[in-house]
Amino acid sequence: MAITATVNLLLVVFDLSYVSWRDFYFRRVNEITRLYDPIKGIEPHRDTKKYLEAVAELEEQVTQTGLKSPQVKNKLADIRLLSKEMIETNPFAGAGKSGTLEKIKNRMREHVGKESAKVAFNTFWSQEYLSKNSWNQEIDFFNQKIRPGIARNYYRKIDENGEFLDDFWIIDLPFVVLFATELVGRTFLIKRRYRHLSWLEAILWRWYDIFLLIPIWRWLRVIPVTVRLDQAKLIDFYIIRRQIHQGILANFAEEITEIVVVQVINQVQGSIQRGEITRWLLESENVRSYIDINNINEVEAIAGLLIKTLVNQVLPKIQPEVNAILCHSIEIACQQLPGYGNIRMVPGLGKAQTQISQQLATQITNNIYAALASSIKDPVAAKLSTQLIEKFTTSFTSEIQQKQVLAEIQNLLNDFLEEVKINYIQRLSQEDIDKILEETRKMRTESSSSLSIRK
Repeated sequence: MAITATVNLLLVVFDLSYVSWRDFYFRRVNEITRLYDPIKGIEPHRDTKKYLEAVAELEEQVTQTGLKSPQVKNKLADIRLLSKEMIETNPFAGAGKSGTLEKIKNRMREHVGKESAKVAFNTFWSQEYLSKNSWNQEIDFFNQKIRPGIARNYYRKIDENGEFLDDFWIIDLPFVVLFATELVGRTFLIKRRYRHLSWLEAILWRWYDIFLLIPIWRWLRVIPVTVRLDQAKLIDFYIIRRQIHQGILANFAEEITEIVVVQVINQVQGSIQRGEITRWLLESENVRSYIDINNINEVEAIAGLLIKTLVNQVLPKIQPEVNAILCHSIEIACQQLPGYGNIRMVPGLGKAQTQISQQLATQITNNIYAALASSIKDPVAAKLSTQLIEKFTTSFTSEIQQKQVLAEIQNLLNDFLEEVKINYIQRLSQEDIDKILEETRKMRTESSSSLSIRK
């Protein structure tokens, strides 16, 4: 079906370009024009056809009776009359070939040496001129330089709607019937596989195939043909798809990102100005209109997990460094005591003081670690810690309300978000979107390669 659609598209392209390329086909492959002219309603123009027939009769008459015979004289008079009519009526205008007539007139004027085209034709088609300049030479000039331009002229029929006759639908109809049958079959299979879809949604599943059925704008069939060739793996359009996607994203990513970021910031600013965030922070948990999905205070759970990790995993590893800091602090504090310098001069006391400082620092850290560890395991200590946190939170929020700093905090937050919106969005608009897309594509490719290697 992909190959069939491609053949149909090639026929469409040929049909759309036929009229403009007809002169080329007429000169190079005249058989094509004889076969396809009837499809486009094209036929030889009767005036120019009559003109060439008169010239052909003249050639035959000259062969039979000679150039100076009365019969030839009559034929030349008829051709002179037809030449005058051709110049005055311009039968080339209907086919948009007025330029061809001008070219014919220019060549005849230049060949005969006359400024008027009518005079040039009258002179050329006279017994005196043809006898003086050799009949064979002059008729060869006409057949090589003048006849092809006249022969390419045509008349195109008009239908009842006032449009040019075009019977390409006769060639296109079998393809349309085939594509319509295929679309109906595919729609039926899609509807059967996905029963929740409506018939319209099932048809739109392969929306691009609809272009194969439209009798107008047939050039749009390039879309389903491209999709089908890519799906059939006959042609790989990955590079083209990538460039198209990148072009679209490059055009819209900047604006979309700006709109999203600005909208989010505006919503946060609106919440701050309406006091929703501060009310949410200051209200007690029982008063808040908040939906809990697991009956767990996630903030307290996260805080507890972090404290356990700090006490059980982190502090034992950094205890030597903490001991060194405490020992150094104790030594500095001792140095500030009166008479400490004289005591260090006593033999054995300086070394003993250092050992005491180290033991004291170790004892302090051990006691702190033991206190923290026991507070985690001891339910009474845990309860006291919870009460401490609740008291701290209550006192903090109460003091904030009493000192009336909420309004100032709201103004500062609003100004900060406005600065972010101005400065960050401006930098974002200057960001190289193509570079971002390239990095994203590279990351996706590396991820796909890693998954392939694992498989």
